[in-house]
Amino acid sequence: MNVTLRQLGYFIALAEERHFGRAAARVHVTQPALSTQIRELEDRIGTALVDRSGRGFSLTPAGQDVLASARRIVGEVERMEANVRWQDGLRGRLKLGIIPTVAPYLLPQALPLLRARDVTLDLRLREAQTEALLGELSDGLIDAAVIAVPSGVPGLIEEPLFMDRFLLAGRREPIAEMRRSGQVPRPGELNPSQLLLLDEGHCLADQALEVCGTSRVSTRVDLSASSLPTLCGLVAAGFGQTLLPEIACVPETAAAPEMDVVRFAAPEPMRMIGLVRRDLGGPDGWFRELAEILQEAGEALLAKAAAI
Repeated sequence: MNVTLRQLGYFIALAEERHFGRAAARVHVTQPALSTQIRELEDRIGTALVDRSGRGFSLTPAGQDVLASARRIVGEVERMEANVRWQDGLRGRLKLGIIPTVAPYLLPQALPLLRARDVTLDLRLREAQTEALLGELSDGLIDAAVIAVPSGVPGLIEEPLFMDRFLLAGRREPIAEMRRSGQVPRPGELNPSQLLLLDEGHCLADQALEVCGTSRVSTRVDLSASSLPTLCGLVAAGFGQTLLPEIACVPETAAAPEMDVVRFAAPEPMRMIGLVRRDLGGPDGWFRELAEILQEAGEALLAKAAAI
């Protein structure tokens, strides 16, 4: 039996993750299934690829050679598939990843635009944190992802979509008092002990810490949340303040009437939302077309928030 592309993909994941469990999670199989495929790959090649004599993970010299070849082979197959698949533009099946702090706000605006462009488009959506999406993008499990850019990952093509400013969100009465007194907040002057954040792993939390010039240990991590709606609920209940993305402020203030927002002093803190894909060459009309639709949707959301 010949070596399969699946086995090469599993071996690449193992070599990059340097851990059987993490590699299995990355390719969405069980650890025994991945281990079996690696053993079969070694049997077919006729030599050990993973050094199992020590406690740490390492590849054998043969494993290093096979890894280089596997990356070339898988890369060429992916480029071939992309060239054929996207010849007709944004058609057929699109697997799109999107981060949780963007998905619930951008998708309702973007999906009607995508359907109006082509009702036959088979859209598969994946909502996950940035690290997971970049891993799935690398593995070819998704075609593109909407994340905060720049990603800092080589080998990606990134198309900026729109600037998403941060607003200060707090309980309605203190925010109203700030407005009456003419007080304009500045990120670096916020009280870290009153700053509520999303759980670790969310890039929005890291961005909030960066613009405020503080660290997570200075914040009330016992009140971190797994989603923006939960975070806004805590803010509305008076547990603290948070930085709320502009694209989220209209739906979240409507959902939490006791919460209000105020803009920061210039220059306002912000993040750039962008569309990213692997650089596989070949037709990229589908990517530009998708970027234009997402950009239009994002700008519509920002226009709604402009009055705040």
